Parts: sequence; structure tokens; C-alpha cells
Amino acid sequence: MRADNPFRRLPAVNDILDAVTVQDLTSRHDHKLIVAAVRAELDDLRQRIQRGESLDGTGDAEAVARRVASRVERETRPNLRTVVNATGIVLHTNLGRSPLAEEAARAAYEAARGYLNLELDLETGKRSSRQSAVRDWICRLTGAESATAVNNNAAATVIVLRALAMGKEVVISRGQLIEIGGSFRIPDIMAVSGAILREVGTTNITRLADYERALGPNTGALLQVHSSNYRISGFTKSVALADLVALGKQHGLPVIDDIGSGALLDFARFGFEGEPVARSSIAAGADLVLFSGDKLLGGPQAGIIAGRKEWIQKIEKDPLTRAFRLDKMTLAALEATLRLYLNEERALGEVPVLRMLGTPLAELRQRAEQLAERLRTLPGLASVTTAEDVAYVGGGSLPDQSMKSWVVEVEAKAIGDEEFARRLRLGNPAVMARLRGGKVVFDVRTIFEHQQSILIEAVRCALEKSAEQGSFREKER
Repeated sequence: MRADNPFRRLPAVNDILDAVTVQDLTSRHDHKLIVAAVRAELDDLRQRIQRGESLDGTGDAEAVARRVASRVERETRPNLRTVVNATGIVLHTNLGRSPLAEEAARAAYEAARGYLNLELDLETGKRSSRQSAVRDWICRLTGAESATAVNNNAAATVIVLRALAMGKEVVISRGQLIEIGGSFRIPDIMAVSGAILREVGTTNITRLADYERALGPNTGALLQVHSSNYRISGFTKSVALADLVALGKQHGLPVIDDIGSGALLDFARFGFEGEPVARSSIAAGADLVLFSGDKLLGGPQAGIIAGRKEWIQKIEKDPLTRAFRLDKMTLAALEATLRLYLNEERALGEVPVLRMLGTPLAELRQRAEQLAERLRTLPGLASVTTAEDVAYVGGGSLPDQSMKSWVVEVEAKAIGDEEFARRLRLGNPAVMARLRGGKVVFDVRTIFEHQQSILIEAVRCALEKSAEQGSFREKER
């Protein structure tokens, strides 16, 4: 080879491995992974040389070492990462719905890192049910005789229909044959349970007489499903739960009320109407009430079943219940969330969903102005403005009811809105925002106050370099 051969000027593998930047990786990553990253970077340089490109100082050992470090961190980055939710959607299904209260998160952490009395009665020293962790709290909050919990509300629906009406007809209004997220439909769920769907009424009109005419020797239960993710308006009529309960008692049939989102308090205080409350359904006489744990309740993913003790016992004896049971971390988080509701004012202040929904508009405006003022110090932004806007609950809850919010709209100088948003999504932490009119929009209702500095740094990194090269990390606060 000639002395001026550019390939001979590339650093040796060992020289890159000896660089301080790469040495810092050795305590966290496998040596083979690091070596593979070094060889990959050198291969990239060789290809550039073959194409006749100038390396322009990118081929020395230190420069390669920095790229090796970035490559290793990128390739080993967790798939599940922290996201700053700047969309204004409080229960964002794709972002994990409800964030947990600090107390609930700590409870899950403590349950995960050690042992706990998951199925042990500490007083007697004998085996007990894992449902004991949440049963009493659910009963106190809803007024039910008994309760149990499974891994989501779809599972709750399946196990309840299976236990109460396998092989029998379950009567439901056509207007309540909903489809929830992920293309799961009530008819499909009913089929899986072994119950037989019996539709009555029409999409917009269902009367008590429609239910009465459908009853027969093979009727197993009456089912009401709250249309939490859509609304029918105009010429409509539905049957009140109390009337359905009266019909059920008259014919000796259990009444199941699937209220969906899991409100334990009246959301009219936030300006939202029509959301059923679990305690009200129990008071109206429903035999079983089903609802989610990770929506309006503000806890972990769970399906809660509250109601008559005889039915809860039958459900818990079903072999399928074991397949649907909650793990220790989820139970710990759910119990901690439920206990917060024992003091309503405490729940309003500490359950993130309730706190976000209840934040006054004046406070949101102040936050938006503070965020905008700090963002204006970044040189890469062409404009930063604030405006009143609209936010949503999301998560299949209260679909047609919005709430006022405040946003910060930003426009970058050197990159378009889509590229800017992409860099924010790929940063560490990731930032999810909205796009509108060529600008990236941050809704402060769903940005935690402690995340403001994190968001500003994420914007700075996105403006300065591609997200793949960013190294900003959320610090513990």
C-alpha cells in the first residue's frame, strides 16, 4: 500500500477502546457490544472513503469514540421511556393513560423490590386471597357488599358474563354495543365469555318494554354498558338503571352495569356531565358494577368488579380468574390509589388525573407564560407565543366534552414543524406535542410542573442536533 493510503490513517480498534469516552462505557455495557460498535463505526468511515468523501476530522480516535458511545447508548436504550405529554390529552391511551399518584408509584416500587403479604394473613399466618388488599377499600368507596379486581375492564366483562350467564342470553340495548380501543367489541367479548348476545331496541331508542319482550327461559342477565367513547344525541331514549334493576328483580335476573371509566366521584365538579359514578350504580341496585382502574379513577390498569357477595364469590371460583389476576405491583398501586379516595380532598390534590382536570385556567395561563418566557431565551426559535386553547380528557372518557387550557406555540428558525416534532419525540426524554399552522404546540395542562425545565432542555437539544445524538436525561426530582 502507498503511504498516503487514507485507509491507513484510520485509528486502530484498540486505540478507540482506550479512549476515555469508550472506557466510561465498560462499567455499564458488555465488551463485545462495545467492540461491535467500534467496528461498525470504522466500517462507516471506510465506506465514506470508498465514496471519495473527506473525513474532515471525523476519523481520529476521539471523534470515533464519541460516536461509538452514542451508538452504544442508542442501541441499548429502553423501548419504554419517559415521555413529556404536551398534547393536552389527559388520559392519552398511547402514553399509558393515567399517571400514578406519587404514593401509588412508591407502593408499586416497594412491592417490586421485596416481599409482601400478597396472599398471607399476617395475623393467622395462613394463606389468604390477594383480593384482600383492595376488597375492603372498594366496598367502602362504592357501598358494595364485595369486590374483586382483574387486569382490565375487558377482562372484568368477560369473567362476569362467563360466571353469570355462560350459555344463556344477555339482554343489551343496540345503542350500547360499543367498540373500545384496539377493535374490541362488546359482541366479541360476549362471544368469548360463552354468553349469548340478545340485542333489543334500536341504535337511538330503547324502551323498558323492549327488554321485557326479550326475556325468556334462557335469559341469564341484563347488561347496561356506558357509551364512554361516543355519544348519541338528538331523538334518543334509554332505560334508567333503576328501572332495569326493577325489571331484573321482578324476573330474578342479575343486572350488570359496566360504567367504563371508573369515576369514584362526581365529575360535574370539573364541568363534565353524564359520567356515571360507581357508588350511584350500587345504590341504584345493580348486582355488579364494572369499571377501569386506569382511566378516571387515576390508578393502574385494572378491571374492578363491585357488587353482590354471592356473585363475587362465584367469579373468584372461576378458573379463568387466575389468568386475569393482578400482579403484586399493580395491586399495591391500586390499593394506594383507592386509599387516597378515602379523603376526597386529598384525592383531588394527589391523583394526577384529578389534579390536571381541576387546575384553574388562570393557573394554566401563568404556567404557559412562564414556559414561554424561558423558551424565548433559546436562540434557535423564530417565535414563541401563548394562547388559550382546548384540551380533552381522552382515554375513551367524556369524548364530546372539552375543557379550556393554555398552550405555548413555538416555531423553529432552521427546521420545519414536522422535523422539529420528530426530534422532540426521539429525544431523551421524548416529548409529544401537537402540530398546528407550521408550529409545535405545547399544552401545559398535561405537562407536570417539575417537567418544565426538562421540556426546555429537550427543545434546546432538538434545535441544536438530531435527537439520536442527544444525551439529555431526566433527573430525579
